[in-house]
Amino acid sequence: MATTEAKKQEGSSSATSNQELNPRTTQYEFLGPVGAFLFVTALPLLVLFFAVCCNATGYPSKSLMADPQAYFSNLFTKELLHQLFDPVAMLVYVGFVAFLALLYNILNGDMMPGTKLRNGQILKYPLNGFSSFHNTIFFGIFVLVQTGLKMKPLLFVYDHWVGLVMASILFSYAISLFVYIRSFKPGALLALGGNSGNALYDYMIGRELNPRIGSFDIKFFTELRPGLIGWVVINLCMACKQYTDLGRITNSMVLVLAFHTFYVADALWNEEAVLTTMDITTDGFGFMLAFGLYTWVPMNYTLQARYLVDFPRDMSYYEVAAVIALNCLGYFIFRSANSQKNAFRMNPDGDRVKHLKYLKTERGTKLIISSWWGMSRHINYLGDWLMALSWSLPCGFGSVIPYFYPIYFAVLLLHRERRDDHQCRIKYGKDWDKYCSIVKSRIIPGIY
Repeated sequence: MATTEAKKQEGSSSATSNQELNPRTTQYEFLGPVGAFLFVTALPLLVLFFAVCCNATGYPSKSLMADPQAYFSNLFTKELLHQLFDPVAMLVYVGFVAFLALLYNILNGDMMPGTKLRNGQILKYPLNGFSSFHNTIFFGIFVLVQTGLKMKPLLFVYDHWVGLVMASILFSYAISLFVYIRSFKPGALLALGGNSGNALYDYMIGRELNPRIGSFDIKFFTELRPGLIGWVVINLCMACKQYTDLGRITNSMVLVLAFHTFYVADALWNEEAVLTTMDITTDGFGFMLAFGLYTWVPMNYTLQARYLVDFPRDMSYYEVAAVIALNCLGYFIFRSANSQKNAFRMNPDGDRVKHLKYLKTERGTKLIISSWWGMSRHINYLGDWLMALSWSLPCGFGSVIPYFYPIYFAVLLLHRERRDDHQCRIKYGKDWDKYCSIVKSRIIPGIY
């Protein structure tokens, strides 16, 4: 009898402890369940629209603009179904992700500790993203050499584009469902924003904070590998298609390739910086992150390269110089600001950052109020957006579609800034008000 009572008390204590560690989410983001429904339906359809409707006939085609109803009636044919559900494309996409997962597990890399979790645990992450990147490129070169430098394997991406996009969407749904089901296992640490009890919302926003299979961290792997490395691989394949069509590569394509590749290489070289971002420390892993990184990034951020295959153009020397200058300015702001913040978080007394002024909060946290971070609260967003604009300018102004990324990115950054401001206001209270009175600008110094 006493043993039974003791077990009941132990079970009750365990349940209470779990509720304290994983409290119920009481506030929705992104319009709650309605926004979650739109997220898992409308955004995949938008990516498919760009894949299907943006081709050599136009971006979008004139027939779509003239008579949308007739256009879509003629569009939905058996041929489109074959393009969407392309088994070879699906096999290639899954094989690519599996190849990157293999590199994640076998390549050497420093094991970097992440931030301390609220359960007291500190997870470690292998920093071999850059090694995965250049090994992927070298493997591609090896395959080309073995096939006699024939372009046909690389032209597969352009020729099976719709199928590859569909494969990425289906993979995003599948991996999100997998981690959502696993999040109900005993002892799982949940994201504070993903435990609402609404299945659709939690599936979208991400329920478990750090889903892992053994030492394989699904979220950390997804954060930089498939999306960023896939982005560069797709760009290179598009450049090969342009070379096959024209017998050369235009300077506008060269610029797009150079900008995107440098951005990706820089992100992977500085992989440890991602460990202090909200994606890793705060957000759960759900459809929002999975779709964003398996589909949205590689399939949408390559719009410029794909556009230049269908509508090639060469830029004047003045245009080239202006676009390069804009990109360099954006990169300088973005990387300098992020490196400064990351160095300060790691060691505020280090030689690189000990000169910085800061506001010490009641929580013991230090908020930088000088140098880059004294100009605006998110000065890095400005640099990031300037780079995004420079990536689209080589496409000229024949269509608004190649400018989708900087337009969308501006909206995303504005929303992210508001979201961060809300969370910091809750976290720091009156200290955040004091900080905002010192650093008045949100993103653009003196303007916004």
